[in-house]
Amino acid sequence: MKQIMLCAICSLNVGNCSEDCGYCTQSAKIDARIEKYKLKTIEEIIYEAKIASNNHALGFCLVTSGKNLNDTKLELICKAAKEISKELPNLMLIACNGMASYEALKELKSAGVFSYNHNLETSREYFAKICTTHIWDERFETNLNAKRAGLALCCGGIYGLGESNEDRVSFRNSLKELDPFSTPINFFIPHAALPIKQEKLSQDEALRIIKDTKEALPNARVMIAGGREAVLKERQYEVFDYGAEAIVIGDYLTAKGEVASSDIKELTKRGYSFATLCH
Repeated sequence: MKQIMLCAICSLNVGNCSEDCGYCTQSAKIDARIEKYKLKTIEEIIYEAKIASNNHALGFCLVTSGKNLNDTKLELICKAAKEISKELPNLMLIACNGMASYEALKELKSAGVFSYNHNLETSREYFAKICTTHIWDERFETNLNAKRAGLALCCGGIYGLGESNEDRVSFRNSLKELDPFSTPINFFIPHAALPIKQEKLSQDEALRIIKDTKEALPNARVMIAGGREAVLKERQYEVFDYGAEAIVIGDYLTAKGEVASSDIKELTKRGYSFATLCH
């Protein structure tokens, strides 16, 4: 029986981001008509953590919108991490809060956060074509800060933005340089409000990307995140045949995902078990 890892996302706030990333509906610079809300309470976060744990999730990712990990967000995440660790000590906590200093990341580590997620998104060469309000090197620097702070690194990106194959190779080479603990793969989903106008990737191309990623990063845990259901559809559970070892269950940041119970039922039927410890 093959063991896989499940992760769940907790969006602590949504929307009103100052950045202009062309793939993201949370940017305040576009009118994507998404539901926006400010920071959740500790009680709401713990409630969602318990649901994730009941759904066999090992990873629980505390995500905030916006460019940086500011003091307000840092205080909330540290407090939430400490409270979750008391009640659900086996839940692997991941923080995803944008650019962050070494000092702030050390505080997350001390509070019980296991891993920091900050995606490079695409190659250094292509990044300026999809975002102009910050540079790729800032993202890379945050990942270095996270590793220096003693956090496991969760770093990946998004495919289908119009990047070339050369961009994909360059992107994966940069990931190899960072040597992440886990690497999430997202597939771009078109949205009328977004400036990037690309068709969804084909199922074969998406599966080939997973295979190429695992070959390039044999030591990283490949996780399939946004776009799994929309791009791969009836072939979505083939991801494990191509090198994936983890998936995100439930909803994403602003998009609905598969109902967690449906994923769990189908994966169990296919003979998969769910990781309960991180190693």
